Amino acid sequence: MTATRSAPTGGPATRAILLTALAPVSWGTTYAVTTELLPPDRPLFTGLMRALPAGLLLLASAGVLPKGAWWWKAAVLGALNIGAFFPLLFLSAYRLPGGLAAVVGSVGPLFVAGLAGPLLGRRPTARTLLTGMVAALGVSLVVLKAAGALDPLGVAAALASTASMSTGTVLTKRWGRPEGVGPLALTGWQLTAGGLLIAPLALFVEGAPPALDAPAVGGYLYLALVNTALAYCLWFRGMGHLSATQVTFLGPLSPLTAAVLGWAALGETLTPLQLAGMVLAFGATVAGQLAPAPRRKASWRTGAASDTAGRERDAPVSA
Repeated sequence: MTATRSAPTGGPATRAILLTALAPVSWGTTYAVTTELLPPDRPLFTGLMRALPAGLLLLASAGVLPKGAWWWKAAVLGALNIGAFFPLLFLSAYRLPGGLAAVVGSVGPLFVAGLAGPLLGRRPTARTLLTGMVAALGVSLVVLKAAGALDPLGVAAALASTASMSTGTVLTKRWGRPEGVGPLALTGWQLTAGGLLIAPLALFVEGAPPALDAPAVGGYLYLALVNTALAYCLWFRGMGHLSATQVTFLGPLSPLTAAVLGWAALGETLTPLQLAGMVLAFGATVAGQLAPAPRRKASWRTGAASDTAGRERDAPVSA
C-alpha cells in the first residue's frame, strides 16, 4: 500500500489556511458593496459582472486553455461553482427573510461531508458532523431574525445553491488540476464558463444592462477584481493545499465578515446573542482546520494505480 502524504504542519499549513480564508472574508463584503454602490434589483447582472470580466482577465493572464477532457470538466465546475451558484444564491437572498439564505449556506460543510464519501472515498467522522452543526448554529444566531412565513422557492434555491457549491468543491478536489496548470488558469476557466451561462439568463430575465454611475462602476470593479478574480484564485489554490473539509469550514467566515462590516461601517447593532453565535461559528471554523482527516475507503476506486493517484491528489500538501 502506498503511504499517503501527511497534512501540512506548522507555518506552511497556517499560511495556506490564512490565504484561503481571505476568499470568504472578501465574499462577506458583497452585501455591503451591493446595497451601497450598485443599482438595485439586478442580481443576475451583478453575478454576470462578477464572473465574466474576471474570467476573461484571468484567461488572458494565464494564457492557457483547457485540453481534452478538461473542456467538459471546466464547464461542469464552472456551472456548479459559478453559473448555477450565483443565480441561485441571489434568488434565495431576494426571497428569504433575515439572513436565512446565509444560514442554509452554512450547512455547506455537512453537504461536503456527505459527498466526500462517494466522490473522495472519505467517511465523515462524528467530529466533522458535530463541528458542521455547531457552525450552522453559530451562523444562525448571527444572521437569523424573525420574519413572516418562509418562501418555498427561496428555501429551495438556497439549498440548491449550497448543494451546487459543495459539489463543485468536492469535484475540484477529486479532479485536481491538469499537469502544469496553476490555480490562475483553473479559476479563469470556471469563471468564464459560469459567466457565459449567466449571460443569456440575465438578458432574458432582467433585460438590457442598467446605466452605471461612478460608484456602481467602482463597485463592479471591486467585485470583479478583488471579490471574484483574486478571491476565487485563493479559494481554488487552497483546494490544492487543504482538504475539502478544511476548505468548506472556512465558509462561515463570509456571514461573520458581513455582520462585522454591517456593525462597523453601516451602523448596525450586534446583540449578545449574535456575539455568542460569532464565537460558536468562529470556533467551528478553527476546529474544522484542526480536525484529523477521516479514513478513506479502500474500494472507492478500482485499480491500484487509480487509487494511489486519488490518494495523492486528495492529500493536502505544503504550500
